[in-house]
Amino acid sequence: MSNQDNIGPASTPETSSTATDQSSKRRTGAKIIGGSALVGMLLVGAVAGAVAMRLSHRDERQALLPPVAINAMADDSLVAVKGKVAEIFGNKFIISDSTGRTLVDVGPEGGDTALVAQNEEVTVQGRFDDGFVHAGMVIHGNGRVDELRPPHPHGPHHGWRDFGPHRPGPDDDAPPAPKA
Repeated sequence: MSNQDNIGPASTPETSSTATDQSSKRRTGAKIIGGSALVGMLLVGAVAGAVAMRLSHRDERQALLPPVAINAMADDSLVAVKGKVAEIFGNKFIISDSTGRTLVDVGPEGGDTALVAQNEEVTVQGRFDDGFVHAGMVIHGNGRVDELRPPHPHGPHHGWRDFGPHRPGPDDDAPPAPKA
């Protein structure tokens, strides 16, 4: 056997270096194209997600609901109630109709001004939850509309109650306080 049988095609340092450079350039180009495609897919996904979220979370305040009787309100539902303002407590007031009374929370927006007046006829639209109405809109007898915060917290720890320090409630898993 001769040495020529075991040797492949003749290669010089110049030709192997050129082949390596071309292969390296192809790999770098493929990485750039792959990275650009990945970034493009992420951007398309982000835009599609934003559009889907916007379409699925329509503003519930756009349509005026027909008023229901206070005693017919279902917990955790979007409602409108019409009645007279019976009592006012800062940013909360009691509205009454012929079937009963309920507490209306107008949030921080209602605490700064006199949003409603005693014995005023109003329609309140919002979410009935935890025994009172979280108002999103107050419609006065003269046609004036006061829009407040959005009326749809999603779950027990989302929405308006998240602001400020956490106050333990009956749903928390905290042990009871020791008796004194």
